[in-house]
Amino acid sequence: MVGQIAAEIAHELRNVLQVISASAFVARQDVGRGDAHAALPHVVKIERNARTAHAIVDDLMALARGEPIHAEPLSLAELIAAARVDLPPGCADWTDLLASPDLQVRAHARLLVRLLHGLYDNAIQASAPRAPRIETRAALVGGSLVIDVADDGPGVPVGLAGRIFDPLVSGRPGGTGFGLSLARRIAAAHGGTIALVGGTGDGQGATFRVELPQT
Repeated sequence: MVGQIAAEIAHELRNVLQVISASAFVARQDVGRGDAHAALPHVVKIERNARTAHAIVDDLMALARGEPIHAEPLSLAELIAAARVDLPPGCADWTDLLASPDLQVRAHARLLVRLLHGLYDNAIQASAPRAPRIETRAALVGGSLVIDVADDGPGVPVGLAGRIFDPLVSGRPGGTGFGLSLARRIAAAHGGTIALVGGTGDGQGATFRVELPQT
């Protein structure tokens, strides 16, 4: 369990550190040209991602200790936007189909953003070098909020469909197999679930469904 938690933290920090490294490289070039003003947005991105790195460690350690999460009503549209902030421009063709533009979710903000970011990043990496179409659908069903994230990538290999949420199981070369296991941990901490509901290696994409209780 300790090893799994450490690996999940490392997986999440790797993405943040890549953004910090890329931003630092560009900022250094701007400063070298004497254009400090152009470097400022990259410095802001570095600061934001440094704060994110600290929050990742705090949040995932709290999950590991089994501490209750702090859930509150939040704008789902704003959380979806936050989950895409540090994804590369033009990396996907986005479509959002929310039952209502002011749809709310009762959740821990940073954890749900991590879950959504992970699903988006997986879809982008699985489809590379092509930019996939990613559709996010959400609606209240009974006492739960149901969020579907669907892409038009290669789908999940048939032989992995039943194990895709297990640690160290990945459907793409270079994958660590910890992103979806963390997503399941985050959903469970909210009293919810995540499941693969469509797309098993048929080239028709994959659909992941997150269900979170709202009552």
